[in-house]
Amino acid sequence: MIRDDIYEYSLDAHHDEEKGKKLRKKIYFVTILLTVITMVEVGLGIAIKQSDSGWPFVKWTFIALTLLKAGYIVLSFMHLGDERKGMRYVILIPYFVFLSYLIFVLIWEGLAVGEAFPLTQGL
Repeated sequence: MIRDDIYEYSLDAHHDEEKGKKLRKKIYFVTILLTVITMVEVGLGIAIKQSDSGWPFVKWTFIALTLLKAGYIVLSFMHLGDERKGMRYVILIPYFVFLSYLIFVLIWEGLAVGEAFPLTQGL
């Protein structure tokens, strides 16, 4: 029996150089992709002011890019991307349905509040 407190677990990692290059390439790709998406979000937030007519487009773009980033983070960092398609769908589809429902409720209730208390009325 091997004692658990003195066993060197790092000796069990048998990665060759090719596998290491593949893993590093994946890490770089994920980092660059998430950075680019974040830069697009920040750039849109800086370039388009809330008073501009394009602001609703910016809000919907933020929602879409945030959902895209969240799904990609789950696929890559939680290793869901390595699973079968069925397993991915079982986890991701309820997640996106729930988030879509939350977004719908936020927008619906926000519009209802806007109708009850229009911004054009004096305070």
